[in-house]
Amino acid sequence: MQSSTIGGTQFKSLARTDQVRFDNYSLMLRGQRIFLYSGEFHTFRLPVPSLWPDILQKVKAAGMNAVSVYTHMGLINPSRGVVDFDDFRALQPLYDAARDAGIWVVLRPGPYINAETTAGGIAHWATTEVAGTLRTNDTDWKDAWQAYIQGIIKVTAPNQINNGGPVIAIQIDNEYSQSPIARAEYFVDLENAYHASDIVVPLTYNDPGQGRNFINGTGAVDLYGLDSYPQGFDCSNPTVWRPVTTNYHQYHQQVNPSQAWYIPEFQGGSFDAWGPTAPGYGPCRVLTGPDFQSVFNLQLWASNAKLINYYMLYGGTSWGGIPFPGVYTSYDYGASITESRELTTKFDELKRQAIFLRSTRSFYKTDWVGDSTTSLNATTNAAAFATLLHNSDTGTSFYIVRQTDSTSTATTTFKLNAITSAGPLQIPKTASSITLTGRQSKVVSTDYTFGSSTKLLYTTAQIFFAGIIDGRDVLVVYGDSSQEHELAIFAPTPETPPSSSVVFTRNSGLAGDPTIVTFLSGSTGQVTVIDTDNVLVLFLDTTTAATFWAPVIAGSPDDPLRNYWGLGTNQTVLVGGPHLVRDASISGDTLALKGDLKTDVTLTVIAPKSIQTITWNGQAVSANVAASTTVSTHGGFVGHLQLAPSVNGVTVPKLTGWKFQDSLPEIQDAFDDNSWIVANHTTSNIPDKPRYGDGRILYGCDYGFCENIVLWRGHFQATGAENSVNISINGGEAFAASVWLNDVFLATAFGNSTNNRNRIEETDTKFVFPIGAVKRGQDNVITVVQDNMGLAETTPNTSKSPRGIRGFQLNSGKFGDWKVQGKVGGYRGYLDKVRGVLNEGGTFGERKGWHLPGFQTSGWPSRDLSQALPNSAAGIGFFVTTFDLNIPQGMDVMISFTFEETFGQPYRAILFVNGWMMGKRVGNLGPQSKFPVHEGILNYRGENTVAVALWVMTPGVTISPNLQLTLDAVYEGGVGNVVANNPPWSSSGRV
Repeated sequence: MQSSTIGGTQFKSLARTDQVRFDNYSLMLRGQRIFLYSGEFHTFRLPVPSLWPDILQKVKAAGMNAVSVYTHMGLINPSRGVVDFDDFRALQPLYDAARDAGIWVVLRPGPYINAETTAGGIAHWATTEVAGTLRTNDTDWKDAWQAYIQGIIKVTAPNQINNGGPVIAIQIDNEYSQSPIARAEYFVDLENAYHASDIVVPLTYNDPGQGRNFINGTGAVDLYGLDSYPQGFDCSNPTVWRPVTTNYHQYHQQVNPSQAWYIPEFQGGSFDAWGPTAPGYGPCRVLTGPDFQSVFNLQLWASNAKLINYYMLYGGTSWGGIPFPGVYTSYDYGASITESRELTTKFDELKRQAIFLRSTRSFYKTDWVGDSTTSLNATTNAAAFATLLHNSDTGTSFYIVRQTDSTSTATTTFKLNAITSAGPLQIPKTASSITLTGRQSKVVSTDYTFGSSTKLLYTTAQIFFAGIIDGRDVLVVYGDSSQEHELAIFAPTPETPPSSSVVFTRNSGLAGDPTIVTFLSGSTGQVTVIDTDNVLVLFLDTTTAATFWAPVIAGSPDDPLRNYWGLGTNQTVLVGGPHLVRDASISGDTLALKGDLKTDVTLTVIAPKSIQTITWNGQAVSANVAASTTVSTHGGFVGHLQLAPSVNGVTVPKLTGWKFQDSLPEIQDAFDDNSWIVANHTTSNIPDKPRYGDGRILYGCDYGFCENIVLWRGHFQATGAENSVNISINGGEAFAASVWLNDVFLATAFGNSTNNRNRIEETDTKFVFPIGAVKRGQDNVITVVQDNMGLAETTPNTSKSPRGIRGFQLNSGKFGDWKVQGKVGGYRGYLDKVRGVLNEGGTFGERKGWHLPGFQTSGWPSRDLSQALPNSAAGIGFFVTTFDLNIPQGMDVMISFTFEETFGQPYRAILFVNGWMMGKRVGNLGPQSKFPVHEGILNYRGENTVAVALWVMTPGVTISPNLQLTLDAVYEGGVGNVVANNPPWSSSGRV
């Protein structure tokens, strides 16, 4: 670490680059101070690279400037020595899309990432092949991660900021303790790998709590950060809050006061668990909704944090074998962008916050002065709590106010005792009070300069946008229409207020004589307050503010960072009305806008007055000149955007024409398992040893079968005395395992998981043989079908999960061979290199490729999925059908597969869409019944194949799965050019 001084301020600078620096205030990129406002996005949870620009464009449209990205060792490094950055595992498309959008990337490659993913992201092969302790400096673990990390380095180094790329930091592993020393030395090993390479950006760390790890001593990183999830992960009571954490600033001052205050993960939602008491993600979006963002996000600001990342911003889908046992397929997370990529009211609130931050450079370098628990006596009502941040360079102060009881839903009114350039002042001066309606925070700004030189003495209205457009100082403020708001501005105001809800107070008696502008309760929509050659001030109500955008106009085409605000460009326009504005560009006298529409809207644009033509998605927009002048006589434009009629004509077909085939021939007498692997190991690197048996290890990972459904066949020569078998089976939370003796069903063992964490991940069961089921004097077979729900996370060796049979014992006699089969090839030789190692399991239909597009089922019998298996039997059947879609270009259409029957039926359904395992429906446990599937997995203009591996777990019970397509939303626009990569069936290699 080096130090350098710029403008009297000392910055920490890595010896490896001067492109990324920081002091105790904030980050500096290429000499520009920034507030890093970021959201978490895992590309592997959206396995369509041509859709990644959609997420990044939405991040940029929200005013945010970065994403944090986990990469998944288990997907990229599926077997020892194999590093695969093809298809959805690629990083280069992410880096290219981020650079095009003007979004910075903090890369978090692990190898351990947690992320509610199997083994915490560690490659499955390493959990069984490494004898030492994972996530320590043990030699064989170090050898195991080298190829993966070197692959990350090779792809990432050319994409760092010093090479004109988006990568500005890399995180070392994830949420870990510095003790014992073997763990700290592990960080040293990882850091040395980066330091010995062309990686020059800072190395960071995310402490899972206030543990003071990796700040000093062995393994210390360049920039320390703290993760925080203040509401936890139980969404079952979404209106019940825990209070805010109030000691963030104090902790920062105690542990790393010379560094910028970094929050690598702050709660942006919550994961949800298996189980009938799990609420689903709707309540998670309520628990962490706009009011949570208002109170808790701004509490972070109040701690003087200047690097913040919200986990998750877009959650996506834990398809295939990605999940760890505690979560189901959806990873929607209750995030600001839904699993299907829709924007929510949480997105609106983030946008209101982020565009303020982007507009307010004076907020990037503030000193924490005090709060209501110190000597700061800022509010006239003890029920209101204030924190003061002050920029000594500009004189600007920011009072962040909230309810003293942060969980309160009361309405609280107060005035603010502020110190301003006009002296001590009680704010608001004329209006009655500042109002907090329930769970709400506000930023009251004083001595705030916007544009080039226009000043506010104060504003209790919230600042949405401040900047320069066409040489004019432009300010947009907003507030709830049910409240009063006030600002004092040093600028000429019109003789007559623009509406009856706006009051001007001139000759205010304040130093410099600012005009006080009061927005009375009832101020709605959009109000033009000041409109001159030099200054434009607009007021919006809070809801209207959510419809406004501030797209960035790219800088010089020769600058690789031309799309980055503050570095490559400082030019923007304001656009109101559309559902989403993805991009804006100016060529000559034409402003070209691109974005999405949900309904017909009025388009409002504030742009250079030289603009004569505005286009929307390539089509010219006609102006309403009269309406334009009411917005601004200088560069204002009002038009109308109308949805194409074809939007309302989009439909999806019914799923019919199902074909059926039995997918459990393994229980039949004629089945030959000679090609299966003999499970004869007597030692294992998995630390949890068998509970009983004859010493043989029956763990799937030890034979290459870690993922999804695994089948076991245990042979014994019967004497006739055998009448039961004890089997202990571990599949992780919410697992299930069905057991047969020959072709006779014995029972199903169920795991469980609820949002109260009543976890059952292993069962030890006595299976009794029905009379006549044992074939005396012959080979008998116990067949176990086991669902592997993924490997555990957290501590160094819990990822080495004993998935399989931990105990086996006949009541009389002994087993001969045990054999095992999972997906074809296991993790060493799996066939589907595009969809990857976690996509398939070991059912007979998967091994044959019945789930893949192009497999011919014409000779199969017809049977509707709702009829389940013939004769109400227990077992596994494959159901396959095809359907066509014909969705016009120029639309973003959200489609889901929905199981419409009620929960409680004892079955599992593995859903494949064009070969991708896009869902696991657990009919007896829940909660998920709806599975979003994106364009790119779906072919929107052609044939699609859907397959369901239906596992019925209890015979004689009515099972009636009803799977249908659901049209969730239709938008005109979209990112466009979505490419599908769904390799079809081939007989080559299938067994």
